[in-house]
Amino acid sequence: MAELARDRPPLAGGVRVVAIEGRSGAGKTSLAEALAAVTGWPVFHMDDVYPGWTGLAASVDLLALWVVMPLLNGADPRWRRYDWERGRPAEWCTTPVVDGLIVEGCGCGAAEIRPYLSTLVWIDAPAEVRHRRLDARSDAAVYTPHREAWARQEEDFYALHTPWEYADVVLDGTAPW
Repeated sequence: MAELARDRPPLAGGVRVVAIEGRSGAGKTSLAEALAAVTGWPVFHMDDVYPGWTGLAASVDLLALWVVMPLLNGADPRWRRYDWERGRPAEWCTTPVVDGLIVEGCGCGAAEIRPYLSTLVWIDAPAEVRHRRLDARSDAAVYTPHREAWARQEEDFYALHTPWEYADVVLDGTAPW
């Protein structure tokens, strides 16, 4: 995976952007961390920019504005982190980027973002595996009350954007990274 990511041309300014897409619990964060360990590239988590529990669709515009546009202009991504415990926007953050960035999370493979992605990865995992992982997360108590509503947003998003159809790589989310 790292070799593929490095071999792809940069499409967001001089930066290679790898987007890791999939439903909640599919293994996106784990893969992003493993890829970052090999490439040395920073990871941008979509969780940081969703504007609340109903914000999956809105996050696409924020990703474009706060991450993609700065990269196209030769600048580092700068975004306003969302504070999930307080339910409101928090501090502004910056991610220094050199030649590669890994973006992980639902929404990063949206049609509007795809032209700027060097590599799009889709991770698929059975619902029972994803649910077991979600139950085991450290933030499960915060996530659980919103799980069904978030899953409906995912279904709507994926019906519209079908990122797996455009993925350069489709991975089995049950396999170890």
